[in-house]
Amino acid sequence: MTATTTTTGPEPSASPDLSKPVGDPPLLEVRNLTVTYGGTVPAVRGVDLRVEAGQKLGIAGESGCGKSTLALALLRLLPATAKLTGEILLDGEDVLTMKWGRLRAVRWAGASIVFQGAMHSLNAVHRVGDQIAEPILLHNAKATPAAARRRAGELLEQVGLPAARAQAYPHELSGGQRQRVMIAMALACDPRLIIADEPTTALDVMIQAQILRLIEQLVADQDVGLIMISHDLAVLADTCDRLSVMYAGRVVEEGPARQVYAEARHPYGRALSTAFPRIGDPASRRAPRGLPGDPPDPAALPGGCTFHPRCPVALDSCATEDQELREAGGERRAACVLVDAPAADDSRSTS
Repeated sequence: MTATTTTTGPEPSASPDLSKPVGDPPLLEVRNLTVTYGGTVPAVRGVDLRVEAGQKLGIAGESGCGKSTLALALLRLLPATAKLTGEILLDGEDVLTMKWGRLRAVRWAGASIVFQGAMHSLNAVHRVGDQIAEPILLHNAKATPAAARRRAGELLEQVGLPAARAQAYPHELSGGQRQRVMIAMALACDPRLIIADEPTTALDVMIQAQILRLIEQLVADQDVGLIMISHDLAVLADTCDRLSVMYAGRVVEEGPARQVYAEARHPYGRALSTAFPRIGDPASRRAPRGLPGDPPDPAALPGGCTFHPRCPVALDSCATEDQELREAGGERRAACVLVDAPAADDSRSTS
């Protein structure tokens, strides 16, 4: 049953096909999710996702494609002006129909989020140890303040920081250290799902690599599900099992992460892939190439396929006929009329 609600709070893997339910219910299943701002502006349009325990799903796309809106929608963290429809099934329970008390219990304990920009997500006037301890005290009635502080120290050590750093204020930590604090906070109540929204934004490449390896190790050790959001296909291909590419609020391609990165079937996926250098790949000697134009304004989406004004291989029909996700081989799906044809020549797809 589809629910409607308005928010109330501020190498290819052997993973199962996310588009086809198999075996036990998944950890997270999103069905036909839409998010509309102000009643008229569609930020997310009919998104379907599936995440199993221990699985890492990457979501990629340019700024403005709806990635962060999707992440916040999963725990109903959007402003009250956002209208959500569809289903968000977390362990089989629809987040969109939860009463406020139940939703409050699910946040942090059932699923947690690592927000984009740790400096702006942490409270500048409270020590980081107290901020990590706060969700523990809120979700565990038996926890004492002393026990919560000890647990905060253990979590800091788990993410590679000394327990003594619990006494620090956010401004006393580096960018990488603050991001580790955010990850420790996300783990505080042992959630089954972690949503990481651009967790390496503004970090240098060395710290970025450390944070990504840390997240991978924590997911493997604790058997939690992970949704990682980024504009960088290379990072997601290296970190995640599967990958969904978003454009104008919709998923336009999905499949095993390394396959999508190496041989995207949608022209937008190919453009994203070639926008980043492939260091150490002797077969790739060209400089990265950008994609002309900008993502469309959600309030004035073009007709037909929303990507056709920027698409180098668009047909005349693309201006009038929208495309749904269709089978693209190798557990992949893509929303392109040319998906059944051989992959477009790389020079055409990015010129």
